[in-house]
Amino acid sequence: MSAPSPIDQIAERVERLLVRHEEVQRTNALLQEQVDALTRERDALKSRLAAARTRIDAMLERLPAEPPATE
Repeated sequence: MSAPSPIDQIAERVERLLVRHEEVQRTNALLQEQVDALTRERDALKSRLAAARTRIDAMLERLPAEPPATE
């Protein structure tokens, strides 16, 4: 059995690199989906926080400016 030719070695290496590249692309796509989901979740939480702040500000405005004096 003879050693593979340099061209065969290069071709084999290229094939392995192509397979690895496809794996990395799939992994990247999955990670991008996770980033997108987390971005949507973050945006929803920011919206809920803003709504809660608005409600708290409205409640604070209804409180009397000074506490009633006790005798």
